Amino acid sequence: MKRVFLPVLVIASAMSLPSAGRAQTEVTLIAPGGIRSAVQQLIPGFEQKTGYKVNPTFGSGGGTKQQVARGEVFDVPILQPPYPEVLASGNVIEGSATPLASVAVGIAVKLGSPKPDISTPEALKKLLLSVKSISLPDPALGGAAGVSFRETLKKLGIADEVEAKFKPAQGGGAAMAMVAKGEVEIGVTFLSEMSDPGIDKAGALPKEVSPRTALVGFVSTHAKNPQAAKALLQYLSAPEAAPVYRSLGMEPSR
Repeated sequence: MKRVFLPVLVIASAMSLPSAGRAQTEVTLIAPGGIRSAVQQLIPGFEQKTGYKVNPTFGSGGGTKQQVARGEVFDVPILQPPYPEVLASGNVIEGSATPLASVAVGIAVKLGSPKPDISTPEALKKLLLSVKSISLPDPALGGAAGVSFRETLKKLGIADEVEAKFKPAQGGGAAMAMVAKGEVEIGVTFLSEMSDPGIDKAGALPKEVSPRTALVGFVSTHAKNPQAAKALLQYLSAPEAAPVYRSLGMEPSR
């Protein structure tokens, strides 16, 4: 695939242009739900610092990849690896890849319920075989946490038994709402999506069976203002953004 490179001068000047010259510039961003809360918290500071306006759209991990691969126009897409179809499409500048953070899939229970032991693969397996219902972002709709959880079940050797207990939801927030209402025994999604006041976090799934999911930002080859897109990625990946990621159970890349 032919690579596209941004001029060094353009990139270097992204954060140094006078705000008056950027006030009318809108940066469009597309991202999966796993990073929604972090991005929403970071956007106001970026807008105040740069004068750019950010217009974000959030969806599923799989759906986000499909939108970018199809050539839908966004200045900054945030993706979860692997994304060979996106790179092959030529719709992102491969050299602009900017690691932002990683996040674990976890389990939640209804507020006040005993927190189960999920500290080891054996303990997790015992729990999943014992419960009768599990909510999660629908893997059939591209919910990345749901897709990741399915792989965990395969590693544990209990996919058939546990998938019969699934209560799929449209996104992590909806999955957590089912837990809070007592509609399911446990809920599964990214830790960063566990914000419902009616739940308690049981913790992250063991790394041995549930690798952390990375989130990587790109400048789109269709970006109307590459300087603004690069500036946003610089802000989202800066060390100053790390406390926001950590507060949501994520691990910053810097």
